[in-house]
Amino acid sequence: MEDPSRPVTGYPAAAYPPAQSNTNPNPNGHPRPHPTYTTTGTAYPYAAPPPQSNYYNPNPYYPSRPYNNQRATIFRRLFAVIIALFIITGTVIFIVWLVLRPRIPEFRVDSVSLSNFSVNASLISGNWDVGFTVRNPNHKINLYYDHIEASVLHKSDTLATTTLPPFDQGTKNETAARATFAAASTYVSGWVVNDINQERTSGSVRFNFGLYARVRFKAGAWRARRRFLRVYCKDLHVGITSNSAAGKLTDGPRQCRVDL
Repeated sequence: MEDPSRPVTGYPAAAYPPAQSNTNPNPNGHPRPHPTYTTTGTAYPYAAPPPQSNYYNPNPYYPSRPYNNQRATIFRRLFAVIIALFIITGTVIFIVWLVLRPRIPEFRVDSVSLSNFSVNASLISGNWDVGFTVRNPNHKINLYYDHIEASVLHKSDTLATTTLPPFDQGTKNETAARATFAAASTYVSGWVVNDINQERTSGSVRFNFGLYARVRFKAGAWRARRRFLRVYCKDLHVGITSNSAAGKLTDGPRQCRVDL
């Protein structure tokens, strides 16, 4: 039998933490707070481990380089200069337009005479003399017609062409001009011949007069760039029957359409 006074061998009592009682956790009646853990001399009040010193930032901030800022400043200034130039140019053009009020010239066919007209198979011959008037409606702008080409047509088919001498017009001026055409056995499509012969049975043939000109607008030191002027006079009725070879304009002067 062992001696009851002999001490029991085992781990020392200091190795075990003192037992905590659930019946009376705290003398003042409140539960005992969580224990505090210590790592390298720093106390943390939570049970989670302390944050790592090598924490990765997914959105790091890098300072912009100086030359990038300079490039952006140059682009902004260039863009502002371009906008300013557009505004200034538009303002100047608008002011010039308000002062000068440019208008396109007006054309009117006054007379048409046809002689030696004949149609044989697909060949056509004849002489056309077209008198027309050009009016400059501008109060401050002079017009200069540098190159003029005229043509006589039946519907969309050209029968004869000619070139007119250049001329100029002062403000509020009218100029009378003539265009003479000659066609000697000019080949045309068969449907053109049929249409002309059919119209001759009714007593008149419808011809069209076209004009293409290069025009300059000038007012003092101001000069506009050259413009191409297109003039078209449609359905000029020339009285000519199947048995005649000559005729004249039957429906009076005709105003022409003018496009720039």
